[in-house]
Parts: sequence; structure tokens; C-alpha cells
Amino acid sequence: MPLTVLTDADVHSLLLSLTRDDIVELQHNLAEALHEYSTGTQETTKGCSANQPQRIAIPASNDRTTLFMPATTSTSRGIKIVSLALAPVPSPRPSIGSLSLDSPRSTSPVPRSQSPSLASSKSTTPTGSHTPSIASSKSITPTISHTSSITSTKSTDLSTTSSQSTSPRGSLTLLTSTGIPYGFIGAEELTAFRTALASTIIFNQRSNVHSILVFGAGKQAAWHIRLALMLRGSEVHHVDIINRSFSRAKKLMHEFYTSPEWEDLRNANGKLQFSIVSAEYGEYQRLLKEHIRKADAIFLCTPSTSPLFPAEYLTSSEGRKKGRYVSAIGSYRPHMCEIHPDILRQAVAPDHKHHHHKHAEKGGVVVVDSLEACLREAGEIMQAGIGAEQLVEVGELLMVKKASMKEIEMGTGEGEKGLKRWLNSGNVIYKSVGLGLMDICVGEDLVALAMERGAGIKVEGF
Repeated sequence: MPLTVLTDADVHSLLLSLTRDDIVELQHNLAEALHEYSTGTQETTKGCSANQPQRIAIPASNDRTTLFMPATTSTSRGIKIVSLALAPVPSPRPSIGSLSLDSPRSTSPVPRSQSPSLASSKSTTPTGSHTPSIASSKSITPTISHTSSITSTKSTDLSTTSSQSTSPRGSLTLLTSTGIPYGFIGAEELTAFRTALASTIIFNQRSNVHSILVFGAGKQAAWHIRLALMLRGSEVHHVDIINRSFSRAKKLMHEFYTSPEWEDLRNANGKLQFSIVSAEYGEYQRLLKEHIRKADAIFLCTPSTSPLFPAEYLTSSEGRKKGRYVSAIGSYRPHMCEIHPDILRQAVAPDHKHHHHKHAEKGGVVVVDSLEACLREAGEIMQAGIGAEQLVEVGELLMVKKASMKEIEMGTGEGEKGLKRWLNSGNVIYKSVGLGLMDICVGEDLVALAMERGAGIKVEGF
């Protein structure tokens, strides 16, 4: 077997050539691998969780870290080695649960003296058929003063992450079960794609995906948008991007309207509209709340160290009326936190059904990619104090196992029927810190596609 070498550029081109049927097949293969991970044993499959070593992090002095992520599937072994910039560890502060909406949480006054020019919501586009909206139809120069008072503060900054790119750079090496190297793949594009592929497994089962909200404007955000549109494009009417940097979000939206890479998706849906909301905008909090409340699916794609929006936007009676799918995939270390822990606590709290308001159904669990990894590395899970009994792995959930059986045993639900209804239209939260298994599984498929389509470089007799 020759060694197939795929650069990040090769991976990018190969992924862009995929049809919807290709995406569905790759997603099915990933779902099967995750199911083996969650339910298999060492006697039945090589891809079970017991055969997956923990990843190792080696910090460097330049605010970067290198991750070593070994993994195995039923057919391959491999390791991904990546280096990435670290989000700074925040200084000690009061617990998030004591914060309130009265004022922002910044510890010193920082006036924001200028705002980007805000385009009209009726501005024309290169295609003439889509209507982007950038925050407002007015150009405004906001001035927001941040108070040093923390005791009455629930609102949080959009992100306290570093200005450095946090995209992982490195490689994935694939070997056969007998140790023969057959794949060497650039990891940056692969990581973003496989994360979005896993994140959209549940998204693809949702009954309503009319409005999508994405936090972030990097590769992760772009691939979440692309896969959402490829899988459910005709049903998606609004894609709203929230990012602390106006210019980066504008660049992503500009690519959608002008780049040949997005042309097929542009032409497939004449009703699709994009909008941008930036933390630099004076009415940011009002717009943030509006976009959260209208969203059917929310993708959190930032390595943030503080919650991206106040908990009450989703935990209040008004916020709970609508069922949403929330996928938090950007944070992956204990000090990071994209989604407020109070939202997770409410998601797993017993539902006594004595409330006087109509609320969307909840499942009583948070869905995770790996129970062990999220208990050890997911800051939101750790800060919320959630235990293993309140988590269910997506690989197990996909085959309608743990949650439905638990409902039947407790006599509190309809088992499989109730679970499917929750997944389709209830409030579902998915938290992922990433698994090497995902890289191996998707990497296998990419090598097969590259050999079939003549992509990359082949090294015979390696």
C-alpha cells in the first residue's frame, strides 16, 4: 500500500469536492465509529473507549502547547500531533453563578471609541439574490464604559481569548493494523471538518433549522456553516455570525457571497440571508439576546474563557419556550467556558412538570463526545458540577440506548419515542472536546477518496 500525503491545501480541495451524499456517508461512518467507542468492548472491537489512550499536552514557553492524540479504530492506528496557541488562563474571579446582568464584567473602564461602519440591511450583494445584514441599518459610534464592580454582574465578555490564531497546526499519521504507514495528512483543515461533521450529526435530525447562530468566524465556524447548508440548505433561511472582531466576521460573510467555493450553496437557496453582530457594536447586548432567542441551532466555535452569553437568555421562561440545539465545540480545557454552567445545570435538572409556562422538552442529560474526556477537560461540565450519570455519549445516544432505557426504568417517560421527540425538537446541548478517534475515522475516508480521485502525493514502497 502506498503512503498518501495530503497537505492542508489538498484536504481543503478534497473536502470542497464532496457532494451531499459524500458528506452523509462520511457522517454515517463517523457515527458508527463513535457508537463502537461508546458501546464496544475490548473483546468486540478495537475502537472501544478502553483502547483509546489519553491525549498528552506538552506546554511551551511561547504560549503554545503541543497535543499528542493517539487513537485506534477497527481498521487503523494513528496519532495526531498539533501545536496551537493557548487562550490565557483568567485571573481568579467570583464564581460565574453569582453574576448578574446589571453591568459588564470587565475589571477596568475601557471605552470603545469607534465602531465599524454598519452596512444597510438592504445592501446589495455580488449575486444580487442574497441580502446580508450587518447589525443595523444605521452607522453608530458606541461608547460603552465597563465598571469594575463584579458583585452584581452576570453579563460576560464575548471572549477573553488570545488574539493569536488558535487553529491547530500539525499532522495526522495513519497506520494499518500491522503498523504500515499509509497516510500523512495536514491536521488544520481536517480538525475543523471532523469537528463540524460530528457536531452536525444531531443537527441533521432536528425538525426545525430555519435560523442558525454561529459564534466565531474561523475555520470551525466556516465548516459548521458549510455542513449545515449542505445537509439542510433549503430549510435554512438565516445564518447569523457573532464575533468579537467585525472585520473577521465580515470576511467570512464576504467569502460566502463572492467565493466560487460557496457558489453552489449560494445558488441552491435564494432565501438565505447572512448577518453579522460584533461586540464592537453599541447595541450588542440587545442584538445578542434577539439572535439567541430566535435561533433554532447555536454553534459555539470559540476557545473562550468566559460564557458567550448570559444564562438567562436560555434559562428564563421565555428562553425555554423554544426547542434549540446548542453545540459547544470551541473550548477544550478546564479554564475555558463557552456556555454558562447554569444552562447545563438546568438541562440536567429533574423536570417535575409543575411549571405554569409551556417549555420545550429537555432530556435530563448533556450529550458529549467522550464522557471521560469531558469530565476531565470540559470547563463548562466541571464548573457546572455535572457528574457522569448526567452525561450521555453521542455514540450511545445515536442508537437510542441509555436515555430511553433510563426513562423506562424510572417510569418517567415514553422511552425511545420520547427520546426521539427530544432529539428532534427539544432543548439539546452537545459538548465536545475532541477525540483522536474522530481524526482517524475521517482520515481513513479522506485517504480512500484521495486514492479514488487522484489527490495528493503517493509514495510507493514507503
